Amino acid sequence: MMPFSRFIAFAVGHGHRLVMGALLLALPLALGSCATNPATGGQFFSLMSPQEEQQVGNEEHPKLVQSFGGEIANEEIKRYVTSVGNLLAKTTETPDAKFTFTVLDDNIVNAFALPGGYVHITRGLLALVNDEAELAGVLGHEMGHITAHHSAQLYTRSVLTQILAAGVGIATGSSEIGQVATQGAGVYLKSYSRENEYEADSLGVRYLTRAGYDPNAMAAFLKSLEAHSRLEAELAGQPPGTADQFDIMATHPRTVDRVQRAIAEAGAGVHPARAADNGREVYLRKINGLIYGDSPDQGYIRGDRFVHPKLRFEFRVPPEFRLANTPTAVMARNPNGAVIGFDEVQKAGALTPRDYLSRLNVRLSEAEDITINGLRAATAMARIQTSGGERNLRVVAIRFSPEHLFRFIFLTPAQLTASLDEALKRTTYSFRSLSAAEAAALKPYRIRVMRVHAGDTVRSLALLMPFPDYREERFRVLNGLGPNDGLPPNGLVKIVVEGDVPKSIL
Repeated sequence: MMPFSRFIAFAVGHGHRLVMGALLLALPLALGSCATNPATGGQFFSLMSPQEEQQVGNEEHPKLVQSFGGEIANEEIKRYVTSVGNLLAKTTETPDAKFTFTVLDDNIVNAFALPGGYVHITRGLLALVNDEAELAGVLGHEMGHITAHHSAQLYTRSVLTQILAAGVGIATGSSEIGQVATQGAGVYLKSYSRENEYEADSLGVRYLTRAGYDPNAMAAFLKSLEAHSRLEAELAGQPPGTADQFDIMATHPRTVDRVQRAIAEAGAGVHPARAADNGREVYLRKINGLIYGDSPDQGYIRGDRFVHPKLRFEFRVPPEFRLANTPTAVMARNPNGAVIGFDEVQKAGALTPRDYLSRLNVRLSEAEDITINGLRAATAMARIQTSGGERNLRVVAIRFSPEHLFRFIFLTPAQLTASLDEALKRTTYSFRSLSAAEAAALKPYRIRVMRVHAGDTVRSLALLMPFPDYREERFRVLNGLGPNDGLPPNGLVKIVVEGDVPKSIL
């Protein structure tokens, strides 16, 4: 769960050019080697051998899977994604190389590549994809990162930067400068460069074309992704583009223009056997019934409620707050800067709520024991300074069971605390246990694929979805429809429903 310090809470380096130049000349001879990349045909310098790349992938793959909630349980979808990936793998410059394709049980729209042939995509990405060619485009792009050895290059750049940073420190007599330069490099190396992304797009286009897919599907999906990011930002009350930090755009800085340039430069055509629908019907039938949004293990957001069917509890937030469920905590924000955080205290053991509060590294006051719907709890408050100004902090700890200690963290601008006090108190006392029957009645959202019939409109189908707002906008993003696009006559579309989905598509 999210550490308390993370909730509460560029570097510039100057160096000696002579030292840097000497290190740059010496390091390749001492530490690594140059090789010709069979995918790109160019020379690249790497400190990692192919065996080391494989070892890194083998070690990091299970960690990544665990951090994203594990693999999805749907075996049919797992086999389908692997079959599309294996088809593409045969078109690469190393057709005998082994690739591993994994679908992560996470609703964030994202995809990752690890050295050693590991390709990961999320359940949330599958929901946004609209045909098999788009899926192949995502897989092909990630495979391009692998065949171009981009991860190894990132690692090499990271090591060299750290060594150079140490050299800067030696040249200037300042260890702090070395640390700062390394820190800045760490921030820079979190994502691929534009050159890496363009190279991965070019390779992805190559693999798609060789496999018979329409490469323009890569640009089509990217348009959907951009629309999704804009909508997510709007839903969160944030400026457009800020939601990119949570999805594939954060680690894959791409634009539709650059993808289309990669397609044009490749002179890629469309295989006549797949030109009709890009495998749309096949794909949509495969994902019919796919869980959309949060899984039962993560709990559900239902309007102003957060409910957890597995742990069997719920609470409500004030109407003006918008809930978001992250892998580490449930968060809610209002437009005026107030924040509610909720999570589980890790390794709490038998701590009482009051004992837990006493161990926090914040000086709290007005501590008191309270009871919340029969549950033992404690609360205390503090005034703290943040980058956004003075804030009032209130922490509520709740002993839910011998195994679980939960907490609320309320952070409010000092001038708004009094006006929000009653609403946040209602949130505190809305926390309650769910009966077995109540928990059993909670169902996840799922993708339902439907046939468009005469008389159907975007509005009429959007109204079938269980969202309180932005239904038409959500429907358009989900189906890759622009603001003025109509429905495909007699075609298939996706909606979101709550509960079970029939296998048949009407």
